[in-house]
Amino acid sequence: MSNPAPLLALAEPEGTYRAVDRWVEVLVDCSGAQGLYTYRLPIDLSVQTGDILSVPFGPQQVGAIAIRLLTTPPDLDPGQIREVESIVSPGFFPPAYWELLDRVAHYYHTSLMQVVKVALPPGLLMRSQRRIRRVEGAEAGILRGTAQQILDVLKDSKTGDYSWVHIQRQVSGASRGLQELLKQGLVESYLLPPIAVRPKLRQSVTLVAEDICELTQRQSEILDLLKRQGGEAWLNEFLQQCHVSSSVLKTLERKGYLAIQPREVLRTERGVLTDEDRSRSLTSDQVSVLEQIQQCQEFTEILLHGVTGSGKTEVYLQAIAPILERGESALVLVPEIGLTPQLTDRFRARFGDRVCVYHSALSEGERYDTWRQMLTGKPQVAIGTRSAIFAPLPKLSLIILDEEHDSSFKQDQPAPCYHARTVAQWRAQLENCPLILGSATPSLESWVRAKQSQAETPNSRYLSLPKRVYDRPMPAIEVVDMRQELRERNGSIFSRSLQTALNELQETRQQGLLFIHRRGHSTFVSCRSCGYVMDCPNCDVSLSYHHVHAEARPLLRCHYCNHVASQPSACPSCGSSYFKNFGSGTQKVAQELGRQFPALRTIRFDSDTTRNKGAHRALLTKFAQREADLLVGTQMLTKGIDLPQVTLVGIIAADGLLNLQDFRASERAFQTLLQVAGRAGRGDEPGRVILQTYSPEHPVIEAVQRQEYEPFVTSELQQRSALNYPPYGKLALLRFSAMNPAVVQKAAERVAQTLSQSDDYELLGPAPATVLRVAGRYRWRILLKFPQSVVPVMPDLEELRSLCGSNVSLTIDIDPLNLI
Repeated sequence: MSNPAPLLALAEPEGTYRAVDRWVEVLVDCSGAQGLYTYRLPIDLSVQTGDILSVPFGPQQVGAIAIRLLTTPPDLDPGQIREVESIVSPGFFPPAYWELLDRVAHYYHTSLMQVVKVALPPGLLMRSQRRIRRVEGAEAGILRGTAQQILDVLKDSKTGDYSWVHIQRQVSGASRGLQELLKQGLVESYLLPPIAVRPKLRQSVTLVAEDICELTQRQSEILDLLKRQGGEAWLNEFLQQCHVSSSVLKTLERKGYLAIQPREVLRTERGVLTDEDRSRSLTSDQVSVLEQIQQCQEFTEILLHGVTGSGKTEVYLQAIAPILERGESALVLVPEIGLTPQLTDRFRARFGDRVCVYHSALSEGERYDTWRQMLTGKPQVAIGTRSAIFAPLPKLSLIILDEEHDSSFKQDQPAPCYHARTVAQWRAQLENCPLILGSATPSLESWVRAKQSQAETPNSRYLSLPKRVYDRPMPAIEVVDMRQELRERNGSIFSRSLQTALNELQETRQQGLLFIHRRGHSTFVSCRSCGYVMDCPNCDVSLSYHHVHAEARPLLRCHYCNHVASQPSACPSCGSSYFKNFGSGTQKVAQELGRQFPALRTIRFDSDTTRNKGAHRALLTKFAQREADLLVGTQMLTKGIDLPQVTLVGIIAADGLLNLQDFRASERAFQTLLQVAGRAGRGDEPGRVILQTYSPEHPVIEAVQRQEYEPFVTSELQQRSALNYPPYGKLALLRFSAMNPAVVQKAAERVAQTLSQSDDYELLGPAPATVLRVAGRYRWRILLKFPQSVVPVMPDLEELRSLCGSNVSLTIDIDPLNLI
């Protein structure tokens, strides 16, 4: 990575390097700083990667993180390289952590600074506090003025330490004196973990006197309730429990029975209180898998292929338990935030407050405080989405990717376009710990590595859980041909078989899931007279019809740029009143259920209904408590949700997942359909799946009905191998976008001309994107296909951008999952 010109100060008058010179590249934690900056190391300063340093930057001293040590002279004027002042905190991050970030930047062709922005909370060092403390027992020799003054200031401290900011205020020119004290070993410098500038405080009520006398009966009841809760509670919650106003508690406080005071609350995602959960007895398959996992003490990539309901989570829990007892930590990644409530509740029931949650939906304060918890060094389990792969866990001894096949583990934008599974492999290697990839429908990449590489690679294993716990049967899958339904005059979106099943569900008071791959009401709105379709003015897609309930105003919404328009009463083109919405989404399914089965209580579970914080948990809890009979949703229903009471799964329209313009379309359709089918029959009652399709003879539908993973994979891999697509080749996708269609096309053509001069890859394109225009920007693509055995090496990104011009955006996506 090229070094930006640092803010400079003259160092060596002769302007030449000395034989003893050493240098370090650092990340400077200062607003406006970009990239890495190079500094000279003093002769007597021993710096390691991951140390927190104090460096001059312009007129101020700022914190910096040591990233790379240089033993060869940098390509900079030696007279313009400033010197590191001191080490603030040695080994604040382990060297392997920065090696990981550097590898991500190199592989995904992005700057290290962009990787850091993804990995670390912004302003990490600025929110940390540098402190100076006396070294007990160290004998001071003859000291100069400022050094002695600093020591005198520290002697006045009851704890023997002060913040560096305080010392600088007390002693003029303290930097030079500090250097002398550090050299003599009389003081040491350290960095407190990040703390919030303003701790979050919450009013609490605490019982301070238990001898109850001269109180009314109501006041006595309040104190008894508080005593039963351990003597303390949060004020607002306690007021709701007591059904009294705050004035009642203030009266008790004046009498000396209570104390009402603020207490700091760590801003972490705490979930809900759950009953303690103990280890469950394992099946013979689970015991075998767990024993093999526990044998792996070094880096091993383990593909845990377990059918839905086979008890993979219990294996995770029992694999983690001895790790925590040894004082070490584990990291568990899930595809989406919607998965975390159920999983974290179960983990907390087993491991208590040793579980923390980290994902992008947390507030800034919650993210800071969660980092603060992880940096304490205590053994813990971190659960999160893809960005949690960068969690700074101490003594990391196990990494788990649950539902490893899920595309949510891949970041499309902004850069770096990393895949959490790939980064997890690197991190497990650097930490020398096992990596478990769990799924009922593994990705083809993981399958090939595990099945075909075992003989060649001893650190790769395939483990299987082929049966459900308690030998529960897999749900029977009934495929309904919707063409036959039409021929027999059933125009409903529900087949007769599904209608019968829904009526039975209502009679038996059981619960079910209905899956449809689209949210909203209808796919598009069109005129029956002239064929006009309402399109988005910013994107080359049709607007989707949204109609929440009968009293709500119908709206048309773009699912790409979120443009919203009102539904016209007549066709804007010909004025015809035959202007109707077509296709089905979750809203329409819910409305049809209300019309045909008014007694069935329904909950919608899609991105429209789960936008608010905590909505995933609230809806799933409501359903689990049997406050609804049906859960109607999109792909969210496929992502590991464990609802034992569900006996029926209906797949409304499987065809929307088939025949997409992507070589992974069949794999994704198979995974989605088999995963949603697996939600049925996970409890004591057997499950049933009704899959509606207009293409019952499609190979994916036939494979799903048989619930056979290996035959499907074998067929799919034959096609991939013939075309040199992953997992038998690597891809790099170049994405171009601009406001002007001609400008972006010419830019893509110029870059393609440059790329065509190399024989290292096969070039496909340039070509317009499947959806040419999104949010007013026109998009083009170039796809490069590399052999599997090589790491994709691209020409210099800045050189390619120079070919595009300033009006064209260019991004590189290595190992893309989305080619549309």
